[in-house]
Amino acid sequence: MGAAAELGAAARGSLLLCAALLAGGCALGLRLGRGRGSADRGALAWLCYDALVHFVLEGAFVYLALVGNVADSSGLLASLWKEYGQADARWLYFDPNLVAVELLTVFLDGSLALFLVYAIVKEKCYRHFIQITLCVCELYGGWMTFSPEWLTGSPNLNTSNWLYFWVYLVFFNGVWVLAPGLLLYQSWVELRKMHDRETCLGKKLH
Repeated sequence: MGAAAELGAAARGSLLLCAALLAGGCALGLRLGRGRGSADRGALAWLCYDALVHFVLEGAFVYLALVGNVADSSGLLASLWKEYGQADARWLYFDPNLVAVELLTVFLDGSLALFLVYAIVKEKCYRHFIQITLCVCELYGGWMTFSPEWLTGSPNLNTSNWLYFWVYLVFFNGVWVLAPGLLLYQSWVELRKMHDRETCLGKKLH
């Protein structure tokens, strides 16, 4: 009973921290997106949350992994990763593949997310180039996080518990497939519109 209560408290604390980051990211993104269309406001809300997760949560994981490991660490962020480690044990100890992917995720993806926020707010011409680059990086990072595990039969994944499987593994990782996918689609639509406009203008000039 005590172990179950402790697990419940750890899960609640981790989910509350994630919810706080989501609320902060959305609030900042919506503030930056005032006066813009719903698609751009949604993109800014996601990108601010995305950057917070990369720098705060994943940045903490990289630090803990490089100085030791999550399992032997203490503190609020270490507790979050210990809780997630119940679903995927690779995060508890030094896994070179995960750490290599997370190094790129923190420093490259996090920086690209901030750069993209700037590009959207300032309406820069390179906005969709950065957006496509970031989305491809996010999707590739997710693939490289899980594909080596799947190829070896997923020995480190705990799929016997609904919280670990459906919330930690499926939902939290699925969001980083869905959101980049939607942003890629948005970029495709906008680039197609630009191409159609230039094509029509070229026909008129001729």
